[in-house]
Formats: sequence, C-alpha cells, structure tokens
Amino acid sequence: MNSTPPVGGKLFVLFCLASFLLSLSYGSTFLLSLLIHSRGGNEHDAGSVISTAMLSTFVAVVLSGHLADAVGAARAIAGMGVLLVVACLGFALTPGFGQGLMLFGLALGLGWGVFYTLGPIIVTLLVEPRQRAKYFALLSGSMLSGIGSGPLLGRATSALDLPLTTAFYIAGAASLVGVLMFWRLGAQLKHHANAPTSRISLAASRRVLSSRAAFAILMVGLGGCVFGGLSSFQTSYAAAHGLDYSLFFAGFLSAAITSRLLIAGFVVKRDAYRAACVLSGIMLGSIALFAFGVSGNLSYLLAAATLGVGYGLTYSVINGLVAHEAPSGTTSQALLLFSLAYFVGVFGFPWLAGRIIVDYGLSTLMMGVLAIAALNWMITVARLIARQLSAHKTLQVS
Repeated sequence: MNSTPPVGGKLFVLFCLASFLLSLSYGSTFLLSLLIHSRGGNEHDAGSVISTAMLSTFVAVVLSGHLADAVGAARAIAGMGVLLVVACLGFALTPGFGQGLMLFGLALGLGWGVFYTLGPIIVTLLVEPRQRAKYFALLSGSMLSGIGSGPLLGRATSALDLPLTTAFYIAGAASLVGVLMFWRLGAQLKHHANAPTSRISLAASRRVLSSRAAFAILMVGLGGCVFGGLSSFQTSYAAAHGLDYSLFFAGFLSAAITSRLLIAGFVVKRDAYRAACVLSGIMLGSIALFAFGVSGNLSYLLAAATLGVGYGLTYSVINGLVAHEAPSGTTSQALLLFSLAYFVGVFGFPWLAGRIIVDYGLSTLMMGVLAIAALNWMITVARLIARQLSAHKTLQVS
C-alpha cells in the first residue's frame, strides 16, 4: 500500500470538529424516548422509531462506497449529512409518535450510516497504517463527544424551561454547520492519496469474514447492542431510579474524552488482544454496576464513567484491530462491515430493548445487556487463549 502524506494538524482538527457537530444529530435521538413519552407513547414506540434507522443504514453502507468513489468521501458525507438535519427537524416538528417519525428515522439511518462508515475511511487516507489506531481514537472521541452532548442539550433546555424540541432544533443547526464544513474539506482532501476502492462486494465480504477481522466485527456489533440499549432508554432508567439522566451522559462523555486525551495513546501501543480483554472487562463491570450497584447519584455517575472508559477505548482498539487484521486490499471493505455490524447493534437492539421494557421491565433488559457484555468479554478471553496455544504449538514444532 502506498504511504500517505503526513496529516496536517489543522486539517484533522477541522475534520474532528465537523464530526462532532454531525454527531449531535444522532445524540439527540437518545431524547426520543422522553419526547415520545410526552406525546403518549412508550419505550416500544421509541425503540421502533430508532430501529427503522437500521434498515436504511444497510442501504447507506452499500451506497457509501459508490458515493465515495464518485464524489469523494467528504463530499459524500456532506451530501447525505443533510438528511441528519432533516431528521432532527422532523423529530421536533412531527406530532404524535407514529409512522411519521419512522420516516425521519429512515432519514437518520441514511445520513448517519454514510457519515459513520466513511469517517474512518477518511482517516485511512490521511494517515499511515502505523498511526491509524491513534487517529481512529481521536475520530471516535470526537464522534462520542457529539453523541454524548446531544442528550445534554435536552437537559439544558429543560433547565431553561424551553420545550424539549429545542434540543432537536439545536442539533439540526449544528449538523448543518458540520455539513458545510465537510463540503469545504472535500476540496482539501483531494490533495491526499487516493482511496482504495470503497465499494463492498460479496467476494470481499467473504474474505474479511473468513479472516481474524471477523472477531472485531462481531465485537463491535455486541458493543453496539450494549451502548444502544443503555443510551436509548437511559431517560427511562433514570426515571425508574429517581435519578437525573444528564448525569449518565455527563459521566460517560467526560470519561470517554478524558480517557482518550490521557491514556488512548498509551493503550493503542499495547498488545491489542490484551487491551481489548481488559477494556471489555471494564465495560462488563460497568453494566454490572448499572444492574446491581446504582443506588444514588454518585454510583450512577461512577457506572456511567466506567462505561465511558471501557466502551470508548474498546471501540478504538477493535477499530484499529479490524483494519490491521483485514486481508490485504480489503481494509475499506472491512471497515464497511465493521460499521454495518455496529449499526445492527446500536439501531436494531433498541427495538428489542423497548419491547423487553414494556413486557418484562427494566431489570430484565439489564440482565440481557449484562449477558451481551459478558459474551463480548469472553470472546476476548478466548482469543487470548487461542493465541497462547498457537504460540506454544509453534514453539514445539520449531
């Protein structure tokens, strides 16, 4: 693979800022449960709206490569990012909680799917392979910051006695600025190395899924279930425990940002298998706290911060891992499949989660999320054991 030119600091800062602004639109969807409750709906209704986005993200993942090859990744994000603005305005303006909102859920999935898929591919254009883990961490940190800030907008509007819909308007305006920034970035990115083909194909998918990269793809899907299930219904969780949901997002956001600033550079230089095992174990511990240990604001904040460190850094590690373990010439396709697995979890699981809450209660949902987090951790343990056995067998043969 040809070496890429050194990434400019200013260019990457603008890229991360634009990513933060676009991510506010997805973050605002964590307020949908609260908004739909205020209109007479329940968690199942909210889960149905969020999960419609899963359908359109499949289309987005398939189309994103073609769009990137045709107009460039940044311009493709800008064009489809307009749908994120439309989705935010639609959530705010559409009355009730029925099929109208689902249409805007589809718009959200298309816009977010293209952005989330092509963002890491832009990173592969800007930096050399040995730097990718670090810059993936910076990108995902920017995106998580925007995602976490979306619900805090809702808390701020409540504190100012403004309608909850104000948060969606602000997120829409921020996303519009992000769209314009990506459009401008498109011209600057033309000076960097051309991307390898970004189009996904059945043959490339088979190669990726039959390689070691498949484990990271499975893990990001399971992690998406954990994050999507917890975040989409955190307003319901907080209400059931007499807590302020903004504490969750503030704790998660501050921990995710701090961990990336202070320790992400150290973590990505460590052995990726061991790092994934430790960090997914931390994430499992945070879910156990949510399920059994939250009894007040302090424990609630601690559980959220622990999730921010565990989930946030695990994502960065496996994002770099999937790029590293993909077969030669399939890095872009592996990242597309990585994004697709994430979308299945983060958008698909809320539909099931909402039904579980309505039919069986929050405690049952927490047990389900705990089981998923445990499976995610066990995969990392199994990979470590398998590697150790393989190394031992190699030594015996030699």
